[in-house]
Amino acid sequence: MSGENLTSSEYIKHHLTNLTYGQHPDGSWGIAHGADAAKEMGFWALNIDTIGVSVLLGALFIYFFKKAAQTATAGVPSGLQNFVEMVVEFVDDSVKDSFNGRNPLIAPLSLTIFVWIILMNAMDLVPVDYLPSLGQLVGIPYLKVVPTTDPNMTFAMALGVFFLILFYSVKVKGFGGFFAELAFHPFPKVLMPFNLFLELVSLISKPISLALRLFGNMYAGEMIFILIAMLPLGAQWALSVPWAIFHILIVILQAFIFMTLTIVYLSMAHEESH
Repeated sequence: MSGENLTSSEYIKHHLTNLTYGQHPDGSWGIAHGADAAKEMGFWALNIDTIGVSVLLGALFIYFFKKAAQTATAGVPSGLQNFVEMVVEFVDDSVKDSFNGRNPLIAPLSLTIFVWIILMNAMDLVPVDYLPSLGQLVGIPYLKVVPTTDPNMTFAMALGVFFLILFYSVKVKGFGGFFAELAFHPFPKVLMPFNLFLELVSLISKPISLALRLFGNMYAGEMIFILIAMLPLGAQWALSVPWAIFHILIVILQAFIFMTLTIVYLSMAHEESH
């Protein structure tokens, strides 16, 4: 990186370190120089590369889909309109297949999740040294450009889904109905403490599984790209191209799984208690 002779472990550690801003132990505010310095900043440290890249990709998503909507025509569609219609139809079919209630929020939410996660995952296909090297040229010491390899990002999205699950569970079933669903199933009422334990574990596991599944798969993929980048140039081309082609499937599949589970969980939240 930028002329530095890094060892293998230093190279890997550099590429897996976020650009973090927060309060140093001495009370000053600034950029953390390394993963250890970021840990010392505590809870309020911000991974500004994750935030910046995810916001930028979200803005691109809004721009292109809005442009497609504004320029839509009943005649021969443009390539952009055709692509957007295909994606919207795919997401709409997924919602119809998995969501049993009636809620105008679910389809737009699912579309946002699906496209946004694909865009964030697709940053994994950019050569691992390219953007960090450009960042170092302008004085940015660390740049981790795949937001979904940051557990803060995946857990933030999963917690957003979890809050929607709780909100609609209470809205549709009432607080009493939601509590009864947790306390009186699957065993008789006399086993209420056991029921509560099982159902609360099941409920809490939903956002955890959503976050860790996405993070784990993308982090592993990024790690493989980094290891390939440490090989001689010929071996890099021989391995990186097949892995990148295969990784495209992972990029799309992980977005689809996150979207589908979100739809299913929210469908369960809309089901009336019996």
